[in-house]
Amino acid sequence: MNEVKVISASLVDDVASRAAASPRLRMNHNFHTGSEDNPHRFLNILLEGTYIRPHRHSDPPKAESFLVLEGVAEVILFDDTGAVTKRYTLGAGSDEGHVWGVDLPPGVWHTILPRTSRVVCFEVKPGPWSPATDKEFATWAPAENDPAAAAYGKSLLST
Repeated sequence: MNEVKVISASLVDDVASRAAASPRLRMNHNFHTGSEDNPHRFLNILLEGTYIRPHRHSDPPKAESFLVLEGVAEVILFDDTGAVTKRYTLGAGSDEGHVWGVDLPPGVWHTILPRTSRVVCFEVKPGPWSPATDKEFATWAPAENDPAAAAYGKSLLST
């Protein structure tokens, strides 16, 4: 049976509460029903202080779209050496006016970091999802559990 799923304030608050209880300071809420679905659609709540290690989706190649529904986030793109090549401020804080989101092609090194205390993103990317091939993490950036990760994330937002 097909079920309509509603993105409501109560859903966002529930997911944000789970993000606050998570050591990673973020939480997804999937609208797709399983890892084999295509496309994957989900809310991603990012709280201030979260760090998402730069990564890309290249094998298999997958595009990824981010829309910011609440708050302000920075999508940062990198070259193969870790140099920042482009920044996109998503949400009401952009110098270019309100930039709602970005659609990234496959294979682009990227991260997304919150600039406000809470960011609500809607993301879409192709399925199926396999943890072994979903992301290639950048070797030039600290892992999420590395003590240097917090400082690296802050440095990306301070430039």
